[in-house]
Amino acid sequence: MFARGLSPLELAERLAATLLYEAEHVVVPVGEHTGASLLELVDDAYDIGLRLGTVNGWVYAVAYGGWPAEFGPLAPVSRDGAHVFLLEYEEENGKPVPPQFVYVHNDRLLAAFNMHLDGSWGYKKVEGDSATAARLQERLTAADLPHSKANKRDIHRAVLEMVGESFGLSLPREEVVSGILPAVLLDPA
Repeated sequence: MFARGLSPLELAERLAATLLYEAEHVVVPVGEHTGASLLELVDDAYDIGLRLGTVNGWVYAVAYGGWPAEFGPLAPVSRDGAHVFLLEYEEENGKPVPPQFVYVHNDRLLAAFNMHLDGSWGYKKVEGDSATAARLQERLTAADLPHSKANKRDIHRAVLEMVGESFGLSLPREEVVSGILPAVLLDPA
């Protein structure tokens, strides 16, 4: 998840507030971790951990453990003027869930679609605010996405690149994949 207009701790707290569990959750800092070391900590005692960072004026959170469906609507995360982008990829899900993209601002959905662009999982096109969604759909269509002969992984990569260019989003790959970042656990209060 990317956010502009929030600190890393504010993003973590707003995500904790969206969890659909019965208990409220608090953010518990646990020092700096790699993805692997945080996942070990999550597997030992907690459901969800977040590694937090900043890049080019954006704050980002990478979630470990749990399932994305455990988070409720993201609109409240975007309150008070925050721009929030979610790139969701369920690599370990046994179902063929396509990667998802969602953009919300001030409690309002501006764009959402599956990044395979195949009409599955409820999306037939980019949905959301008429101007923002239409602009993004036009860019995808102009780039001939989805390519009829491309596999889903190639389509996902091309769409991810286009989304990054459209909104100025780019994760520092090495930092996320193998680096050490500040981490928190979302712990039931």
